Amino acid sequence: MTWWRALKQTARSGLAVERRRLEPLVALRGAAGLALVIGLSLTLFGPAAAASSAFGAFQAAIATFQRSWRPRPELAIASGTSLALSTFLGYLTGSHLLLFLALLALWTFLAGLSWAAGPTIGLIATSNVAIMLVTITLPTSVAAAAGHAAMMVAGGAIQAALVIVFPVRRWGAHRDALADALAAEADYARRLRHDPVAPFDPAPLMTARAAAHITPRQARTRPAELHGARGLAERIRPVLASLADPALGVPAEGPERDRVRELLGAAGAVLDAAARAIRHGRPVDLPAAAASTFRTPDTAAILTGPPHRAARRLGTLLRDVVEVAGGPGPTPGAGPAPDPKKAQANGATTTGGNLVRPGLTALVPAAARAMRAELRHRSAVTRHAVRVTTVATASYAVGHYLPLGHGYWAPMASVMVMRPDFSQTYARAVARFGGTLVGVALATAVVRLAQPDTYLSGTLAVASAGLMYLLMRTGQIAAQACVAAYVVFLLGMGGEQWTQTVPERVVLTLIGGILAMTAYALYPAWETPRLRTRLADWLTASGRYAAAVVGHYADPGGKNCPDVREALLAARDARAAWQEAVERAEHEPVRHRGLSRAAAADAEQALAQAGRVAMLLEAHVPDRGTPPVPAAARLADALRTATEQGAKAVRERRVPRWDPVHEALDTWESGDTPDRVVRRGGTLLRKALDDLSDALDTAPPPMLVDGSESNVRKKPNGPQDQKGPTTR
Repeated sequence: MTWWRALKQTARSGLAVERRRLEPLVALRGAAGLALVIGLSLTLFGPAAAASSAFGAFQAAIATFQRSWRPRPELAIASGTSLALSTFLGYLTGSHLLLFLALLALWTFLAGLSWAAGPTIGLIATSNVAIMLVTITLPTSVAAAAGHAAMMVAGGAIQAALVIVFPVRRWGAHRDALADALAAEADYARRLRHDPVAPFDPAPLMTARAAAHITPRQARTRPAELHGARGLAERIRPVLASLADPALGVPAEGPERDRVRELLGAAGAVLDAAARAIRHGRPVDLPAAAASTFRTPDTAAILTGPPHRAARRLGTLLRDVVEVAGGPGPTPGAGPAPDPKKAQANGATTTGGNLVRPGLTALVPAAARAMRAELRHRSAVTRHAVRVTTVATASYAVGHYLPLGHGYWAPMASVMVMRPDFSQTYARAVARFGGTLVGVALATAVVRLAQPDTYLSGTLAVASAGLMYLLMRTGQIAAQACVAAYVVFLLGMGGEQWTQTVPERVVLTLIGGILAMTAYALYPAWETPRLRTRLADWLTASGRYAAAVVGHYADPGGKNCPDVREALLAARDARAAWQEAVERAEHEPVRHRGLSRAAAADAEQALAQAGRVAMLLEAHVPDRGTPPVPAAARLADALRTATEQGAKAVRERRVPRWDPVHEALDTWESGDTPDRVVRRGGTLLRKALDDLSDALDTAPPPMLVDGSESNVRKKPNGPQDQKGPTTR
């Protein structure tokens, strides 16, 4: 993609306004907290202290809107406290330019590096640096600075108290996450009726798992219906796929297929009913027709073998989902055993059967470990931290020496728009400048016409903040326009005239945005060159997952096999990282450098098919006591070895080969039913791996002596490609 096209796309993205579900009650609560803080501060301490406390309450309310599963009061308190600390330290060094630049560089670098601990922490830390640049100009002495910091803490505490006293749809985000997972599986079941190999995006299941990590305080109050249903949803998905797939299930047509379609339709209706019950916190309204579908004895007469077992498992799992969602479910803290290794990898621990998210005190060392792990030159987070530090200090120096006044607008704009990836940085830069123009123009018109006094300016600031809370999720330009108006009104409350803030704000915001965009162009962290590494990581994780599943056929007891659940979660994380990288690379003005878009799309389809086959095999894993399949052990070792070697070849821009897998399957002698199932699954896995090699083989086809293309092109291994030569 050319630079011109990339700039057009990012500009269009930054100026777009999306239709999203608004949350007026939550916005009203945040605005009410801000109004309460401003009113008390004006009455007790005056306009300057009111402005400081307003910034603390404003930032604390923004923190409660972030997509985080942590309790909202914790976010508000952490935001207000960290802003107070930043402001106090900034004021102590603000009178010495070099000392303040050193503090600004340190604070900005840590804020940029904090994105390694998660987007919520990164955004709060970044906003604290930006707001600190304004708030350090308000106090007049060290004692006043301490008082202003205390007011910021109080502003965050008041917002936290309002969240506790006036909760709006308590546990609503967690309910939505679990309901979305069940609804996605309901849609998957309906699509399988018409497309037995329909794809499934595991993102809703991953979101539901993230929502299942809770703090110890949340564990004491979590509703019973939010515990247990997620694990059942995870087990339902492979059963649905195995029931519909013609390769390991029933034929494509006939009475067995008709029966499967009935079961899938009923499963979709049951899952939808459970999703609605969990979302709204009410009993399950189960469709009578769907329930009767699973009670009829015709299933045992029509389906036999693995399909019959899958149908029985599906009925049992759906009954458990209904009981958890609308019946007398398990008490909080009861339920299936968690995955301690995966929880610890995410910074969580397990106690009492819950995936426990660390509290605020335990979060600090976990965030420090994540930041330390990203301290390397090739890390996108580290490069972002270096970029934002350089731009913030340079833009502050530029604003300080320009004869415009209020030089903090330039570094504040640059800090707020810069993100670790290209598209967000450029889109936010365009949105911030456009929103600044709109917000400043509207606020200036209101100020000139109304000539507001201190209290009216505070009221207008609260209204602007409330509108920003309401429109925050609709697009950057709407939010930035409201923020611009809020700052103009708030500073006007402190006595500054609009002529002292508007012109330099527009010019310096433009300077800060240009510096931010230039810095990314000069010191980028492109995702495009790393696509092969992301693909190799996904291949390795998928191979380990498939090997873990196949290994359980050789050892039904599972004593000597890797944990399938852990391998599945690792494969999902690797796939999500690949998809995120592809999405970022699509907007970057960089050539593909060895992996074209067509090759990436074909490779993704092949690996997704390999993961789907492994999932089908997982649904048919034999029970304990079933005779083992010795040949499955050789296939599991071959899959693990071949995918690790293949991942190395992908990183080195070579076409991977799968000789160990071919050899393991060629020497296989089919036996009883479990043997045939895993043998068939191994064949499908080999085909998916061969398709991956075809996708990565971008060399031109061989030429005959007379110059014409050969009509037969050999694969890197195994049989010949029957589809003829392809060009990508």
